Amino acid sequence: MLVQVGDSMQIDRKARMRLKSQGLLVRPADDRVHDFNETVQLGDEKWAQYEASRCIHCYNPPCRQACPAGNDISRALWLIEQGKFLEAAQVYRKTTTFPEICGRVCPQEKLCEGACVRNRRGDAVPTGALEAFVTEYERRTVGYTIPVPPPTGRKVAVVGGGPSGLACAEQLVRMGHWVTIFDNHAALGGALTYGFPNFKLPHTLLNDIIKSIRKAGVAFIGKTMVGKKKKTVNDLFAEGYESIFLGLGSGIDQSLEVPGENLPGVYFATDFLVRTNTEKKNLPARQRIPPDIGTRVVVVGGGDPATDCARTAIRLGARKVTCLYRYTEAEVPGRGHDREWAEEEGVQFRYLTKPVRITEGERGRVGGLDCVHYEIGEPDSEGVRHPHPVVGSEFHIQADAVIIAKGYYPDPIIGATTPGLKTHKWGLIVADSATGATSRFGVYTGGDIVTGPDMVVSAMLAGRKAAYTIDAYLS
Repeated sequence: MLVQVGDSMQIDRKARMRLKSQGLLVRPADDRVHDFNETVQLGDEKWAQYEASRCIHCYNPPCRQACPAGNDISRALWLIEQGKFLEAAQVYRKTTTFPEICGRVCPQEKLCEGACVRNRRGDAVPTGALEAFVTEYERRTVGYTIPVPPPTGRKVAVVGGGPSGLACAEQLVRMGHWVTIFDNHAALGGALTYGFPNFKLPHTLLNDIIKSIRKAGVAFIGKTMVGKKKKTVNDLFAEGYESIFLGLGSGIDQSLEVPGENLPGVYFATDFLVRTNTEKKNLPARQRIPPDIGTRVVVVGGGDPATDCARTAIRLGARKVTCLYRYTEAEVPGRGHDREWAEEEGVQFRYLTKPVRITEGERGRVGGLDCVHYEIGEPDSEGVRHPHPVVGSEFHIQADAVIIAKGYYPDPIIGATTPGLKTHKWGLIVADSATGATSRFGVYTGGDIVTGPDMVVSAMLAGRKAAYTIDAYLS
């Protein structure tokens, strides 16, 4: 059956359904565990055109509906198929601030690729990899410059240089406003810089994206913690900033709250990833010393940070790395691909398992963990099934190091030092989901500081939405 695509082309959907995917270009596990280079290599032009040609261009494409950013994926793939890579890149940039990043780190199997009708027979179109390919192709061949109009003279402060703050700043500078980002770190990027390993997100690419934003005119003041006495939201208004965006993220690690958590050899995910994946020049002296993990490492948690910690430990020389998670694999948040690659690299995942004690070993360091097996109970009144311990199922795991990657809380300091700013559980800021408006006039927010830990694309979109609201407010 022939169907019309674009203005002048017809395609045979049945013939396209017979085209098999060439797959992602994943480096062999035996090679990649010896370095921190990127796990997935971008394909060449022929690979991209072939994979894009497998798209059957559904009416009302489900991939676009499943994309949080609403990317016109069908349109982009049609252009890629024809070799119009630069035009395809512009399609993504209309709706996404960091398509090179989102194409790599979004959980596509739960979003666009998960919605692809090709899953009914074979593999989905690798939409994420194609998004990353064409936008990097653009940077590599003609470069990418953020268009900037004449200045409006209006000043905006962005607190937090992570995905939401960067996205908000990038949109505001496109509108002609003067933007300054304040961050407590020495470098921009937030979790992208200080949390994501290079094998997941190349830092050279991230640096290039940040350079583009700064070249457009966004100023950056680092090593400045807004919320403490030296610099508060009120101070920023007093300095002449007419609006403020709060994009602080959610970066305080949750505790396990078990005995032995303070033993030497116990690390929290944030500190562990910072010390092992961040350039030393961007770290304080105390974090430049690499962690001592020995050969047996246990990671507590099941999300992306836990997987990142486990794969990093493998690259640091650990011979046995185990991830413990108290739910089943079906409840694990984050990217399934990352867990698959972790297993290929030797990481073991033990589900329905919870530690109850971290035990002491030689020299007063960690020696292991006492754990119990869990099982999923019957649905409660709301239909939710919760795990509970199995009586008499206690067992012990030996470990030279334990990494806690249970989850994150927001830093409550910004709410505590900003009069009129409403917060709720754990210090999350109350905000309008559509506009980013807070209870404080002129203050907007978005990302993990509002929702708790979520996807990069969600934080990016929140920053973009708030930028449009701020622009309207300033006008």
